[in-house]
Amino acid sequence: MEQIGAFLESGVAPTALLIIRIIVPLLAGYVSFRCYTSFKAGQRRRDPVVMLLDESSGARFPVLYWENSVGRSRSCDICLPVAEVSRDHAVFMRREEGWFVCDTGSKGGVLVNGRRISGPRLVRIGDSMTFGGVTLTLYNTSQLPEKKRRFQAFLRGQGASPFFLMLMATIAHLLMAVQASATSEGFDPMLLLPEAGVLVLGWGLYAYSMGAQHRISFEIETVAYLLSGIGINLLAAADLGTARTQLIAMLMGIIMFCFLIWFMNDMDRVAKFRLPIGIGALCLFVLNLILGTTSFGSRNWIYIGPISLQPSEFIKIAFVFVGTSTLDRLQTKKNITEFLIFTGACIGFLFLMRDLGTALIFFATFLVIAFMRSGSVRTIVLILAAAALGVFLILTFMPYVADRFSSWGHVWEDPYDSGLQQTRVLTFTASGGLFGMGLGRGYLNGTTFAADSDLVFGLLCEEQGLLLGLIVIMSIAGFTLYARSDVTRSRSTFFSIAACAVAGLLLFQTCLNVFGVTDILPLTGVTLPFISAGGSSMASTWGLMAFLKASDERTYAVRRAGKH
Repeated sequence: MEQIGAFLESGVAPTALLIIRIIVPLLAGYVSFRCYTSFKAGQRRRDPVVMLLDESSGARFPVLYWENSVGRSRSCDICLPVAEVSRDHAVFMRREEGWFVCDTGSKGGVLVNGRRISGPRLVRIGDSMTFGGVTLTLYNTSQLPEKKRRFQAFLRGQGASPFFLMLMATIAHLLMAVQASATSEGFDPMLLLPEAGVLVLGWGLYAYSMGAQHRISFEIETVAYLLSGIGINLLAAADLGTARTQLIAMLMGIIMFCFLIWFMNDMDRVAKFRLPIGIGALCLFVLNLILGTTSFGSRNWIYIGPISLQPSEFIKIAFVFVGTSTLDRLQTKKNITEFLIFTGACIGFLFLMRDLGTALIFFATFLVIAFMRSGSVRTIVLILAAAALGVFLILTFMPYVADRFSSWGHVWEDPYDSGLQQTRVLTFTASGGLFGMGLGRGYLNGTTFAADSDLVFGLLCEEQGLLLGLIVIMSIAGFTLYARSDVTRSRSTFFSIAACAVAGLLLFQTCLNVFGVTDILPLTGVTLPFISAGGSSMASTWGLMAFLKASDERTYAVRRAGKH
């Protein structure tokens, strides 16, 4: 220890710590990028296994997805531009038993081998299906060559080893922990303990997934592990107690992550528990209103002794689940009425709790799910119009809401009162430069309220630099790329929509936090996923990751293969 202290007092230490601050964002960026490229490389090619043949015209329609819409509309996966065919005529979908066709309420109906069907019907090779006046025959086909762009070919190159990417993420964490331990008063080994906890949890999940479950993909978990470690090490430099809370929340989140993946493996179980989960979410809102404590204008916390919970964070998981768990009805019954009522109830409760930021997140997630379920731009426009009317009424009859945004865009006009928080954040964020001042060496945490929670992006940029801050944002935003890749390969619409909903939720929440901190948008008080202090946020974010993981078709296929 004396030797370490002497080194820290020497002139070499600042240079060494600067090099560490340069290496950390480079490692983080490399891990995040290689996780996505490895994810793309590990996915199956979208070459058709079966095709549909129009015997009369000779036209061939490759079947590329697990669920393929059939109709006259250009947005359909199999477009039949014939007047007798409805815009959304049917869905042709793959299940474990084989290929099924189902009428989606078309005028002309669907015939299989000349007989009209009333529900999902199993179709075998050689069977004919008639949609309006068009008859298509199902047959096997050899894989066709796929034209690739150079960049796409690069992305589909050889994937990196999951072990190697986890190792690189761990090294980035360790370098941050070394920074935190090298305090102005000497070397503090206690600040290495949070990283030890992160290491145990991350590699424990790796051993469980890759060893016990025999999975071959670990990209989503690696990114979540990378971001969690960055957040915990950042908070550890400010307060060990906060870091300890985050570690416990990370453990609970990983347990929830594993449970939800197991739970969603059985589609019948998902359908069975849809209603109880929705009712449970609403009951949790009621409980929040009864037992919740008002803090800084919002009644969104429940205190049980020393433990504090934010129910709305966990309701996010239930919200995504309820919105996407109609299974085959997503295609066969394009109806969003039930989900619209559930969304209205959730947002109503959030307004009663005065948690406007979370209400906006719920609404944005609703728009993603509603569009993917209805496929109608007109529906979304009507919903947005109704929302605009609601906002107008709220601002008219609830003026205190407008007062909360009075300083938006004018923080520099009153830097010592209404604009005090954000002017400090903007100033300290800029002072960090590209590589920051070092963990624990910033001024924001000791001078500004909520520096480790709502304003944590400023703290991250001040102490670790703008470069790492941008990499964190890009890593969270990158989940949309994972979701986009999964949409066409997921084994059910449930997983496709769930992945997009979660990715959209996290992206919108990140935008609200970062843009609020930088005064681009009003400050809404939402957390930055994985980074902000808040056990409920950390645990729920890991729970949301389960939807992205489950949407990867490799997850359950590899699991089943490992059992034989």
